[in-house]
Amino acid sequence: MPKVKIKRKSTVTDMTAMCDVAFLLLTFFILTATARQPEALAVDTPSSTVTFKLPDTDISTLTVGQGKVFFGVVGQDIRINTLERMGEQYNLTFTDEEKKRFSVIDNFGVPMASLKQFIAMDNADRMKLVQPGIPADSGANNQLKQWILQSRYATKEMHNVDLRFSIKGDSKEEYPTIRRVIDVLQDQKINKFSLITSLEAAD
Repeated sequence: MPKVKIKRKSTVTDMTAMCDVAFLLLTFFILTATARQPEALAVDTPSSTVTFKLPDTDISTLTVGQGKVFFGVVGQDIRINTLERMGEQYNLTFTDEEKKRFSVIDNFGVPMASLKQFIAMDNADRMKLVQPGIPADSGANNQLKQWILQSRYATKEMHNVDLRFSIKGDSKEEYPTIRRVIDVLQDQKINKFSLITSLEAAD
């Protein structure tokens, strides 16, 4: 009895659909991703073995280096609310466009008198600017104290949580500047904050 020949089927797989899906996903991630903003002040943080991760929301970072203090807070809504509150404190009015531009600035180190000009700059010019730092000396012109206070109010109003604080200091920074920042926090009864460090290599 003759054998029945089984018709062989092609083993070629059409990958067109898979390529379409892959490129669609790649395009989606590229278009929806937000580029990480370069830091206004690059600091060399001290090393430690602690691996505690800072939260992604409701946190403010005070960057200290070269004798200067820079302020940053996470969340565009918090930044806008804080800016409005600071405007009320210093009799400044910010337009909707200025608020929108300020909401994408991660951190900065300019006094209130120069803030409008700073916001008006494009990002490239802003990064070239040597920022003098936020005034943090004791006295009536302690603007860092006001930024911290108003950002706390904004976070409580918008998210109904307490704003957390972290200090990112340069490992070569002299102690008095760090002490000044800690004093500003403690004046507002903020005794719990994080120190940002780089992870030390394992032995």
